[in-house]
Amino acid sequence: MSVTENLTIIQDTIRAACARSNRNPDTVNLVAVTKYVSTERAQEAVSAGILHLGENRVEEGMEKWQVIDGDVNWHFIGNLQSRKVKNIIPAFHFIHSLDRLSLAKELDKRAEEGQTVKCFVQVNVTGEESKSGLTPAELPAFIEDVKQYTSVQIVGLMTMAPYTEDVETVRPAFKQLRELKEQIEQKEYIHAPCHELSMGMSNDYEVAIEEGATYIRIGTSLVGKEK
Repeated sequence: MSVTENLTIIQDTIRAACARSNRNPDTVNLVAVTKYVSTERAQEAVSAGILHLGENRVEEGMEKWQVIDGDVNWHFIGNLQSRKVKNIIPAFHFIHSLDRLSLAKELDKRAEEGQTVKCFVQVNVTGEESKSGLTPAELPAFIEDVKQYTSVQIVGLMTMAPYTEDVETVRPAFKQLRELKEQIEQKEYIHAPCHELSMGMSNDYEVAIEEGATYIRIGTSLVGKEK
């Protein structure tokens, strides 16, 4: 199917999930994850009206950034090595995988004058050893510590739920991330407004939306998989 056809189905699903949870569909941002597709397929997504592209490999992301035509918000969604920060700073608008102070320090160091680096803190709410991210217990102190890096702004939290056919089993993880986000919001930090939630992928984004996701990361069911 074309990206446009897939997008229509996903948008209908988003609207239905928002109706069930009494939300405005405009509060849900769709990030097309293009790491497994060509630049041409990514361009097709942008031409179909997608405003957000997500990449998790620095080199491939930069290659696409250089040639994609359109007004696109670029999201880095994978594990980010500190030594590669200098490469992505000019291109990516959001970092979804802030998980250590050394990375915050490097982002602050490499930020251009006056630039705000918008970050989601990655939280491993399920405790899976295969997943990166802070534990919920580590999160409050981390938020406080990031304050020293004045170019870094924590816009929200991100998590990756376990893949499962029974998506209801991941609802508690999404709910917990929302509750953590709300706790930080109540602090009214200048450096960490934390209004956003990046959670939900192709198999579980409906549940994520019902639990408050404001950014969903969709790859296979939107742009397919070519690699």
